[in-house]
Order: sequence, then C-alpha cells, then structure tokens
Amino acid sequence: MSLQRRRYPYYNRLRRLLPLVFAVSLSLLILFAFLSFLAPPPGDSDRLPPRVRYTSRIGGRSDRDIWRSRNAEFFYGCSNATSKFPNAKAVTRNDRYLAIATSGGLNQQRTGIVDAVVAARILNATLVVPKLDQKSYWKDASEFSHIFDVDWFMSFLSEDVRIIKQLPQKGGRTWSPSRMRVPRKCNERCYINRVLPVLHKRHAVQLNKFDYRLSNKLSDNLQKLRCRVNYHALKFTDPILTMGNELVRRMRLRSKHFIALHLRFEPDMLAFSGCYYGGGDKEKRELAAIRKRWKTLHINNPEKQRRQGRCPLTPEEVGLMLRALGYGSDVHIYVASGEVYGGEESLAPLKALFPHFYSKDTIATKEELEPFSSYSSRMAALDFLVCDESDVFVTNNNGNMAKILAGRRRYFGHKPTVRPNAKKLYRLFLNKENTTWEEFTSRVRSFQRGFMGEPKEVRAGRGEFHENPSTCICEDTEAKAKAQIESRKLGKKNKSSNKDAAATVTNDEQTEEDEPDWSEPDYEEEQSDLQDRGLYNGTSLDYDDPSTSDEPELEEMLSD
Repeated sequence: MSLQRRRYPYYNRLRRLLPLVFAVSLSLLILFAFLSFLAPPPGDSDRLPPRVRYTSRIGGRSDRDIWRSRNAEFFYGCSNATSKFPNAKAVTRNDRYLAIATSGGLNQQRTGIVDAVVAARILNATLVVPKLDQKSYWKDASEFSHIFDVDWFMSFLSEDVRIIKQLPQKGGRTWSPSRMRVPRKCNERCYINRVLPVLHKRHAVQLNKFDYRLSNKLSDNLQKLRCRVNYHALKFTDPILTMGNELVRRMRLRSKHFIALHLRFEPDMLAFSGCYYGGGDKEKRELAAIRKRWKTLHINNPEKQRRQGRCPLTPEEVGLMLRALGYGSDVHIYVASGEVYGGEESLAPLKALFPHFYSKDTIATKEELEPFSSYSSRMAALDFLVCDESDVFVTNNNGNMAKILAGRRRYFGHKPTVRPNAKKLYRLFLNKENTTWEEFTSRVRSFQRGFMGEPKEVRAGRGEFHENPSTCICEDTEAKAKAQIESRKLGKKNKSSNKDAAATVTNDEQTEEDEPDWSEPDYEEEQSDLQDRGLYNGTSLDYDDPSTSDEPELEEMLSD
C-alpha cells in the first residue's frame, strides 16, 4: 500500500508530460516530411551532373602524387654507345651516300630523321641532311635548318655517322641519286639486301617517303643510336627554342604545375576516324563532306570504332577523366590543338571543368607568333616544347606527336603521360548519367592503370620504339633497394607504398591482362601497309611524279 502511494506522484507527473511529448514528436515528424519533400531523391547529389551544372566539388585529390610518376627517381635515360660500337671514321665507306626524303608533318618527319641516321649506319654510308616534306597536306616550305639546329645535329653525331649538308658534285654537276623506297619496318638484313646492292652500283641512293621504314627490333647499339639522335642530336633552332621556352615560362608564372593537352578534336581528325559524336544529320553531313578528300577511304562503323577505342574522347570526356584522376578545377591547362570541331560549344564543358584554359594564341601576342604562324611545322614545334615541359602531358590519340612525346618523357624521368584507355572508358562514358561520381572516379582510376607513363607499365619491346625506348632506360636497382630498406627502418612503409610496389612489378610478374593494349596499329600504319602492298593508292603522293593528286595522305591527318 505504501509502495503504491510512493509511485502515484510519479505516474501523475508522467501523465502530465505525455501531451507535451506527443506535440513535440508530431512537430518533428511534420518538419521531417516537409524537408524530405524539398530534398532530391536519395543519391542524386552523388551522380555525375549534366554538362550545364559542373561545380568545383567534382574531382578531389587522389591518394597519390598526381604530378609525378611512382618510383620515377630510380629510372634514367642511358644511350651512350658501348665499346663494341666502332667510331664512324672506322666504318664509313667513302663511296656510299644516303639521302632521305621524309614524309608527313613535324613529328612524322622526326621519326624519319631518327631512323635515317640508323639506316646510314647500317649501310656504312655518309648521310646527307634529310629533306623535309614540303609538298603534302601541310604545305610547309621549311627546310631542316629552319626547324632543327643542323650544325649541332652534325657535330653531336660525328662519332656515329658521317653527315654532310648536300651531295658532292660529280663531273662539275650535282650528283643525282638513285631513288627508291623500302618496305615498312625494314630490318638490318632488309637494308643490306635491298639498298646496299644499289649503293654498290650507283654510290648514291635517295629513300623516298621515309617514315616508319625501320624495324622496331634492332641490336641494342642501334637502338641506343636512335635515342642519341632523338633525345640529344635533334635540337630546335634558337628562335623556336626561345619562343617555346617563353610560353613555358608564362604558364609557370600562372601556376606551379600545369597540364598540356593534345586535344586532337579537329574536323579533319573526326572525319578521318569515321567516328560519330551525336551531332545528328548536321554532323554527318559536315564530316562526310570532309571525308571526300580521301577518295578510297572505307566507311567505318562509328559504334565499332568507339568500342575499339579508335575515337578521340570529346573535350567533355577528357575533362571528366582528368577530374576523376584527381586534377581539380584550379589546375591550369595548356591546349595544343587546331580548330576544334564544334568550336566553343564543344569546348564549353572542358572550360567549365578547368577554367584556367590556355593555348599559345592566348598567352602570346599575334606579333610574337608572326614569324612562325605561316609554317605549320614551326607552330607544331612550339606546342611540342610546351607539351614536353609540362608536368603532365595528356594525349587524346596515339598519333606521331603522342608517340614521340611519350618516349621522350619516359627517357627524361618518366614524367606523367596520360593516354586515355578509350576501349574501357567508352562504356563508362556511355552510362555516366546513371553512375555516381564516386563509382565513376574509382573506375576511371582503375581503367587508367598502365596508361599513365609510369616505369615498367609496358613490357620491354612492346609498341613503337619511339614511344617505348626500353633499351635506353636503365634502373638504379641499388638505390631502389636502399630506399626500401630505409623506408622500413623509419617505419614509413604503408599501404600507399605497397600499392606503388605493386604498380612497378617486374616484367616476369606482369600478366597480359595487366598491360595496356599497345599492339593494335594506329591509322597511319594501316594505310601505309596497304600502300606498300599496292592495295591503297588513292592518297599516294609520289615525289617523282608531279602529276599526282594533292589529296592528303591518311597518316598525315594523325601525325601531329
């Protein structure tokens, strides 16, 4: 009885509080319902926004250093000749002269110049300074000495190959060499069997259309000679170097780091590729009209082209890929590109993602560029210099400039070089509206492993030697082992370093699935192979026949 009396005041107070608790609960419930009505559906804020709603929140830093390649400090370029490579004076025959006529734009011609030196060495011949292509699509009247420092070129290579500026006179007249072509990917035996007999007989030979006419598989000494030519002997002239370095300086004044993007989204490029970007009948009509320049160009299946990774990414897709890789909206971008298909409308999404958007035309005056603007190769050389000096280089196709720069950046310290894994990114971009940003970011970073220009991401000997000069890259294994020991002693080894170690596995540990697909040929290779077999002659420009068509060659459209 006494217990009931003690509990009674407690229950009495509780009954008085119940209406108040009920009122507060009801108010909170109404407020929650109101807020739920105003809020977007669950997960919408995490999805990739449409192109008109880009915000600075997209992106976020990666867990890695986005401005350098992992373990790059343990790799270095090594191209010195060995004791088994005799001096040029000991092997050069005085009655053999090799002249070269290159083909294509600046970087395609560069591959020809590099390989010409090696071809002369194989033949123990004196090399005449190569002639640059002045008649094809680019219509650039520049000579070798207008773009490259010819005296440096000759002196640097003097111990490897004897080089002269022009053929000597014979009987008081300029010597007329015998003209011929060699097959694509011609190896040492090929040159000895095909060219040497003509040299014995005529003493002077000119190889025409000289691009990619040397095999990727040569002796180590010849491969190292390739590297000495490409990375040391070929130096741009002082006016080009001065202007190019000034462009780099101006980019550095704007930001400590910057990305250089070779966009390759020009109308000619898209027409040639046979790709389609959703522009309806207008796009199909415009690109079809451009495609008529190549009378025998096959009509490709646009969907198949994209599935196979043969289509350049759109500017928007390039921007989203970079943001997913951890580059924020504050990053400065230098764009090396000609006329972009769709103009400002196509560029708008990229500029929204990266407002700090520059080109040589925006950071240099018209007067400063005037000495170069009438020459496509000299303008391309300026872009080449800025792209080479950039902290990160992004290429949107696998053409000649991309290959040359990828190899050069590997040789000089494995500076990050991003090549989109277009095959895998294709479906991801196709379904981007139904993908959360976190999922998109994770998958992009996964797909791009092996496509970032890091050490050992490609097996030695795979791909074009110009883009993967493995013979000329050495590893400081002692320094690497010492660094790993020091890291363990200091207790600084963490999950991140474990990932780094996994990313630089040895060739024996690497599986085919882990490697990027470098085996598929790019378009210029396919066209030249057809041309050499006599199956494709609609676009040939033969220097010996002045009546040939002015139609641009297919490989030129992807050259630079």
